[in-house]
Amino acid sequence: MKAQNPMSNNDSALAGTAQTLRPATVKEHTAQEIFTWLNDRGFDVELLSEENAPILGIAMDSREIQPGDLYVALPGAKVHGASFAKTAVEAGAAAILTDRAGLELCKDTSSQIGLLRTENLRGIVGPLSAEIYGSQPADGSAPTLFAVTGTNGKTTTTYMVNSIMQHLGHTTGLIGTIEILAGGASIPSKLTTPESTHVHSLISLMREQGITSMAMEVSSHALDYRRVDGVKYDVAGFTNLTQDHLDLHGTMENYCDSKAQLFTPDRTSRAVITADDQWGESMAQKAIDALGRESVVRLFTAHGNGYESLPELETFDWALTAVCRQGIGHSFEVVRGDGVRLKSSTQLPADFNVSNAALAAVMVYEAGIDSNALEAQLAETETLTPVVPGRMQLISTEPTAIVDFAHNPDALQRALEALDPAEEDGKVIVVFGATGERDQTKRPIMGEIAGRNADIVIVTDDDPHDEAPEPIRAEVEAGVQKANQDGARVQQILNIEPRSQAIARAIELAGQHDSILVAGRGHEVAQEVAGVDLELDDRVEVARSLQAQGYSVLPAYQAMVDEA
Repeated sequence: MKAQNPMSNNDSALAGTAQTLRPATVKEHTAQEIFTWLNDRGFDVELLSEENAPILGIAMDSREIQPGDLYVALPGAKVHGASFAKTAVEAGAAAILTDRAGLELCKDTSSQIGLLRTENLRGIVGPLSAEIYGSQPADGSAPTLFAVTGTNGKTTTTYMVNSIMQHLGHTTGLIGTIEILAGGASIPSKLTTPESTHVHSLISLMREQGITSMAMEVSSHALDYRRVDGVKYDVAGFTNLTQDHLDLHGTMENYCDSKAQLFTPDRTSRAVITADDQWGESMAQKAIDALGRESVVRLFTAHGNGYESLPELETFDWALTAVCRQGIGHSFEVVRGDGVRLKSSTQLPADFNVSNAALAAVMVYEAGIDSNALEAQLAETETLTPVVPGRMQLISTEPTAIVDFAHNPDALQRALEALDPAEEDGKVIVVFGATGERDQTKRPIMGEIAGRNADIVIVTDDDPHDEAPEPIRAEVEAGVQKANQDGARVQQILNIEPRSQAIARAIELAGQHDSILVAGRGHEVAQEVAGVDLELDDRVEVARSLQAQGYSVLPAYQAMVDEA
């Protein structure tokens, strides 16, 4: 039986937040039906209290409960979710699913509603969300689903996939770091990958709205915390694996294993793996072991090795070749082992964006899209030149000023390499810092990279969070000083806070032929310092400082300054 969701935001498209976006129509369930459905699929669940109230949604946060929801009360880092059972019931929860520890906490409310118990809450919530919201129906009416994982390039690649599909006539959706998009409407995104309850409700909502293709960033956190359980992607892609998030994973091997969870039969039908180094090859082998060779294609972009340094291609595999500088971007081809060729170009700067573009093109090809139509669209430069907020965003051309999200060693290295000025007298100036309460080992590494690849390095604050900012800057600066002592490129080292003044100083030091990179925060519009969000948009600060020095900025950023 189908029922109207009384709290759906469908009529107002994406007005609201990811937590409240629900499909307008859902299949009604009862606690008994959910109990039967879960046990039929091998989940060990007990039905302790049965009520016939229809279940119309599912939530893991008592503050998100809407009338008719199943409240999944999980243990938290500090407080068990069952502690908020009363709040959930008062908000209209129809049933509660919790574990043994949660039963005692919600005993005062359990007699009023359906109650189920399991010790596998995280394992259940994803598949159950898919069932409740009908996010991937067997009739094939779900959107074509693309997933992208990797340390760097996830956001840009998903935007590129979306752009290709839009040019092919699809209505597209996106779930990612920056925003959630559905048919052009946008809301900010708080997590790279939302919780599984939100993911499934969003997919179902997008299907209702006529979305025919959706691209999604999938982080290692999302895989470890099972936020994409119950989602089966048509094609999943891998960009790269470099040092990041080791505060969570401990080792690169563990980090690789976390990412590899995406390339399993439960989560994707096909995999496209960028296999440029040992981690790419390792990921490809893990995917082949899980999915079979016929379901995995390797893509070789040879970043850092020269584009002619390509291995012998098997029939399934693709390689990036014929790369040629074209303005600030590049033209290129991707060639398959059986001779298929896709020619394209992108005006996004940096060779890593060529790799991202190649991955996006191959992912769409492997989704079974008509190859003639795809080739025609890839021939248009704008197809693979989407505006990606905070990713190599060009603010001015004289001097070249770019804002980028680069916040780990590999991303910073690649961004700096892309900005070497064409003029002999041009300098490279970089402004960056390191995030507080995150992997501390990368701080001096990033400082050393900056010192080797820039003439002027200005160390400043990123998002300190609740960590004191001065020691963070000191750790980063220590890496820059080490590079200087080793005779590296850096000629001037500055330590400046606040960040807005650091940006202004970089512009003051710049000449017309110089390149300026402001790295680390990208699209973010607030800087968190000691729990307080301070308004700060690097793009606005760069544009404002350029104008103050008499330089011109691109029209879009003039408008941003005017609105700020």
